[in-house]
Amino acid sequence: MKIYTNENNTSTLKLLIAANLAGKKVELHNASLTGPRALPLLEVDEQLSFFSSNAAVQYLFPILDLSENGQCQQMQEWEATRLLPAVATVITSKSVPSDLKQALNSLLQTINEHLGKHKYILGEKLSAVDISVWSTLYPLYYNKDYNQQYLSEFVNIKRWVEELAGAKAVQEALLQWNGSPSGPFGVSSALGIPLLPSFISPVGSPQEADVGVSAEEIEAAKDNWINGLSKLDKPLIQEKVVLPLKDRKNVLITSALPYVNNVPHLGNIIGCVLSADIFARYCRICNYNTLFICGTDEYGTATETKALEEGVTPRQICDKYFAIHDAVYKWFNIGFDYFGRTSTEEQTEIAQKIFVKLMDNGFVSKQSVEQLLCENCDRFLADRFVEGICPHVGCGYEDARGDQCDKCGKLINAIELVEPRCKVCGHRPIVKPSEQLFIELGQLESSLRSWISTSEHQWSPPARAVTRAWFREPLHARAVTRDLKWGVPVPIDGFRNKVFYVWFDAPIGYVSITQTATKAYEKWWKKDKDYDVKLYQFMAKDNVPFHAIMFPATCLGINEDYVLVSHLYATEYLNYEEGKFSKSRGVGVFGTDAQDTGIPSDVWRFYLASVRPETSDSSFSWAELGTRNNSELLNNLGNFCHRSLSFCANTFGGTVPEIKPTQADYELIALVNREIAAYVQHMEKGRLREALRNVLSVSRLGNQHMQSEQPWVLLKGSDDDKERGATAIGLCCQLVALLATLLSPYMPDTTRRLQEQLKLDPTVLRLQPNNPSFLQYLPVGHTIGKPEPLFVKIEADLLDRLRVKYAGTQSERANKANGETPILTASELEAAIAKQGEVVRKLKETTKDKSVWQPEVNKLLELKKQLVAVTAKQPTNQQINGPSDVASLEKAIAEQGDKVRKLKASTKDKAVWQPEVNTLLDLKKQLAALQINK
Repeated sequence: MKIYTNENNTSTLKLLIAANLAGKKVELHNASLTGPRALPLLEVDEQLSFFSSNAAVQYLFPILDLSENGQCQQMQEWEATRLLPAVATVITSKSVPSDLKQALNSLLQTINEHLGKHKYILGEKLSAVDISVWSTLYPLYYNKDYNQQYLSEFVNIKRWVEELAGAKAVQEALLQWNGSPSGPFGVSSALGIPLLPSFISPVGSPQEADVGVSAEEIEAAKDNWINGLSKLDKPLIQEKVVLPLKDRKNVLITSALPYVNNVPHLGNIIGCVLSADIFARYCRICNYNTLFICGTDEYGTATETKALEEGVTPRQICDKYFAIHDAVYKWFNIGFDYFGRTSTEEQTEIAQKIFVKLMDNGFVSKQSVEQLLCENCDRFLADRFVEGICPHVGCGYEDARGDQCDKCGKLINAIELVEPRCKVCGHRPIVKPSEQLFIELGQLESSLRSWISTSEHQWSPPARAVTRAWFREPLHARAVTRDLKWGVPVPIDGFRNKVFYVWFDAPIGYVSITQTATKAYEKWWKKDKDYDVKLYQFMAKDNVPFHAIMFPATCLGINEDYVLVSHLYATEYLNYEEGKFSKSRGVGVFGTDAQDTGIPSDVWRFYLASVRPETSDSSFSWAELGTRNNSELLNNLGNFCHRSLSFCANTFGGTVPEIKPTQADYELIALVNREIAAYVQHMEKGRLREALRNVLSVSRLGNQHMQSEQPWVLLKGSDDDKERGATAIGLCCQLVALLATLLSPYMPDTTRRLQEQLKLDPTVLRLQPNNPSFLQYLPVGHTIGKPEPLFVKIEADLLDRLRVKYAGTQSERANKANGETPILTASELEAAIAKQGEVVRKLKETTKDKSVWQPEVNKLLELKKQLVAVTAKQPTNQQINGPSDVASLEKAIAEQGDKVRKLKASTKDKAVWQPEVNTLLDLKKQLAALQINK
């Protein structure tokens, strides 16, 4: 095995340590690679290479316990997207802002807490996570100044670092890495400030600037710089009704249809609509003929449940939430070609037509099924109206829905639930038979497997994983009709009082919405010899079964040559701080909340794209939102654009100077071309987060060029110096135009502002995906507009206020907004004080910075004041309203205990059952006091 790397790359250290620990031999080679490849690169053989250092570490040093594999991947993702960028920024910055210090402190505290519980990060055994995190923290620990400033308080990290450093495998890796046990930083007793030009910083990408470019790359850079603009295709004129075109790449993009039972939260937004929008905007700058459609999923029990909660009709619920979703997506600049809905005549017509054809082809059967009937509500319980324990072996999730388990992701027939309960009234339902229609998925399995085997290589890892899990067992017939009123009516005699399951009709919504938008859905959804259509679908992983199994099986069954998904891009889940986003419980930041923060939609788009959970779960963090805005947007990208255009405006009167490139300039252009090529490669494969890193790396290269050339000095020198200074400014202005192009899928408002400052027609800013390269977007003598800053700093105190404001659930926030303070019992306050006291203690252990922990101390003091007030008002036993004799109290305790048991069985949400537990404890105290008095 071979490792191709460059100097001082700490990610290479990860690979060397992993290989030594695993007893595998590797050869270290200086990189002489071309093209969009990240370093280090692990080449196993001619067929297998790893461009991700963490993926390579996991290959070299795999997890033996498969049950821990998911946690390992999540922590590796955390290290790559949160810890590594923070450490890199700290050690490469002359001045570290306080919010970044606080963010790094929080990350280090997380590691310290893990190591306080176990010998290693994931447990008692060394894992790939330890190797990756240790290598990242290495330059912090072995520099006296950094160690004292950031690590001195973390005793668990210190113990762990020193233990690993003493291992022979690690010592040998350090020697192999740079000929010294302390690596490229000198002896361990006097390391000095580490120089890490290849450290993957939050303003860069894995494609490093110090890797030498080849002669071929430089020649290609020259040719495209001089002639590239003339090679671009003419811009495609966007028609009002978009239809496929001959001799064009026709791209049909769908985003998973959001339910209309709540406001979308940030996890929903990045999981589907925002990801799809970023990709659609990319397709348009590549001149692809693009149709991007979406809409609200309006049928099914989710709608009926919400209507029941709000005391209105399902239609009224749909109208209300369609307007909310539409407004949220418009604020986020989601550029649908058409945003529709599924409760339309087009949906009914197409869904019924497809079903009848499926039935005519012999793939529908009739079966009498036992269903759950709630006698208390006098109705059959549809899947969303029943919850219980997941029946699948090894899961046992207590809050599984009647259609799908949110924990294991497997679909469920409601009758299979263990200890089912009616979601409306909480009563246990009975079983009663009902005649239903089924789709025979088993008969379509062979065709489905054959199609998937030729398609899944273009899908995202989560999409492939979920699909393969489905095929571990044979497919079975699945009910397609149900006893509901709100849905597409079944057009079959004997079943006309039923509707279709939403799993069947919702994906057909893409087709019906296309029909509503174009009046010619078959041109997009049925194959045609005159043009080719590629279907790209974006969703979170819980939607994969419906898009990879159910809908394709239906299309294969009707045998009408439907276009099937070619690129299925599913994500993992975005978590909220230390918990999970939840629409049902109202936990997290929702689309309407984002609007109220005062933070521009472009910043939200950028941040969500930067933490997009592409291969494992990731987390939203208020601190990280501020850090990425202030470090990556304000200090890196915004600073470079504003400096470049301001130099042009102030020194050359706004006229872009002539560029006379030197050999060094062409080397820079070649390096930029690598980033553009990597950007295109990542975008084409749906790796939107990775492509964003390439955008920021272009800006980093521009900043480095500006600092290296120092045009403000050159312009005061000789004629040759002035020519070089003018070339430097001109090249930087061209880089700004390139950044406006690359950034446009992510930040449309910022791009429009840059276009205005550059005075460029948006149609000029395009890419040629088959030859991605840096072009002269600005002609010689072009005059720019007035430069203005693009971003503003987000202050730490604003983030603190927002974190507090959006804590808890939506209902709790509404109570606060209405002046209703939740009343806590003494026992609840005591528990809250203990929890907050622990928070304060840990913060004081990790830092002496009072500004970090004082807000938490204030919260603790406020809780203690509340406890004093509640205790002062506490009634005596004689004043307590309730049972006063032993027999009555014992009966009340038994009833209350039963109530608590049922609540705990129905939900893990402590906020739901803790008040009832407190009531039970108070009753027991009363009984004890009464017995003592007697």
